[in-house]
Amino acid sequence: MKTFTVGITGASGAIYGVRLVQEILKSGHKVHLVVTEAGWQVFREELLWDTEDRDAVIEEHFASYGKERFFYHTLRDFNAPIASGSYQNDGMVIIPCSMGTLSGIAHGASGNLLERTADVMLKESRKLVLVPRETPLHKIHLENMIKVTDAGGKIVPAMPGFYHLPKSMDDLVNFLVGKVLDNIGVHHELFTRWGD
Repeated sequence: MKTFTVGITGASGAIYGVRLVQEILKSGHKVHLVVTEAGWQVFREELLWDTEDRDAVIEEHFASYGKERFFYHTLRDFNAPIASGSYQNDGMVIIPCSMGTLSGIAHGASGNLLERTADVMLKESRKLVLVPRETPLHKIHLENMIKVTDAGGKIVPAMPGFYHLPKSMDDLVNFLVGKVLDNIGVHHELFTRWGD
């Protein structure tokens, strides 16, 4: 069993993060989830979730996979185990990753638990995957992506492929989530691979 941290920020595409968490849990691994304030807004706007009772949202969409394998942390919870390099965290994905969060990570800000955990992943040379969802990109965005990759992170843009002949929005979501799972070493069957 592996342990992963997943961050969901306020960039468009919250369904990517939700699906990723669910797939990691279905695969039998542990997940620590961190959602930014803007991420909660996107849950409401894009997924039409009632986010007044956040505990109920967590329970309904994530915790049912087992409380011994799923952990939710707020942005200010610097006592969370994922804030320390001594905690054995096998990988971290921020999906979708806003440009603000990308900037904080690229500059080592550690201003909240999400940025701190990403900083820990880089300093401990562990897997860090950022899934930016923004368009168009200007030079500062691109430079921040280069800084993160130079420090050991990986950028997997939210760019679905079409060679698997998607028939639904779900197929497009599954393709991207599958690519992220490939990058953190979690087996899946979310899409048909080229040549299969």
